[in-house]
Amino acid sequence: MPRARSGAARHRAKKRLLRAVKGYRGSHSKLLRPARLTLQRAQAMSYVGRKLKKRDFRSLWISRLSAACRARGLRYSQVIKALLEANISLNRKMLSELAISDPAAFDEVLAKAGLSISG
Repeated sequence: MPRARSGAARHRAKKRLLRAVKGYRGSHSKLLRPARLTLQRAQAMSYVGRKLKKRDFRSLWISRLSAACRARGLRYSQVIKALLEANISLNRKMLSELAISDPAAFDEVLAKAGLSISG
């Protein structure tokens, strides 16, 4: 007796695949092989994208911090070094938020780190 290839489980798997690729263009949302390959690639790229997003945001925070430091006559590297030496453990996200939303508090943090602000 030949092996059954088109049973209920296979049908469910095909339906699940086609539901996942709904909205893709052309055969990528209609035919099984292009749909499967496209979905695999999309899932791989979304995994990579989640890692890139973290990198992009960190770089944005650093750019903001750098601009805030330059406005005070300091360099970003000096500020980070002073914060580490003063044992102030604020991450770059929080520091950039402080620099944007509450400049006075950011100045206080810099003063606690032992930095004098000019300009």
